[in-house]
Amino acid sequence: MIYTVGEMAKKLNVAPSTLRYYDKEGLLPFVERSGGGIRMFKDADFEYLAVIECLKQAGMVIKDIKVFIDWCIEGDSTIEQRLNFVDNQRRAVIKQIEQMQQTLKMLEYKHWYYETAKKAGTCSVHSDMNEEAVPQEFRDVREKVKGLPCVK
Repeated sequence: MIYTVGEMAKKLNVAPSTLRYYDKEGLLPFVERSGGGIRMFKDADFEYLAVIECLKQAGMVIKDIKVFIDWCIEGDSTIEQRLNFVDNQRRAVIKQIEQMQQTLKMLEYKHWYYETAKKAGTCSVHSDMNEEAVPQEFRDVREKVKGLPCVK
């Protein structure tokens, strides 16, 4: 089946301008064009586009995605480079996830902090609170931020 830019964009849940931009940047050398120059996407192109979108969502810059796509087009001689490329990006995403989990934990702690302060009518309730009164899941975060100049 052949898809237009708009149809493929809808299938990928991206704007048509995104696919045009990817093409302009050289990420879509596999896409054929009609005699009138209109991009014609095939079902087989969807996997390439899904990988491009995944790499983009993972924070990769267009220049690096282009290198990866070029290796894919090149064929089996670049399998090792592609494996290393994916592994490096995978490690970077794992690190981002760990950082986001830490951020979420801090936000959950602050939610508890302000919820407790709201019930007491003051943030000073935390100054007199002993360690046992702090929920177990927040003790390490509280210890980490204790004494730091922080917005209460």
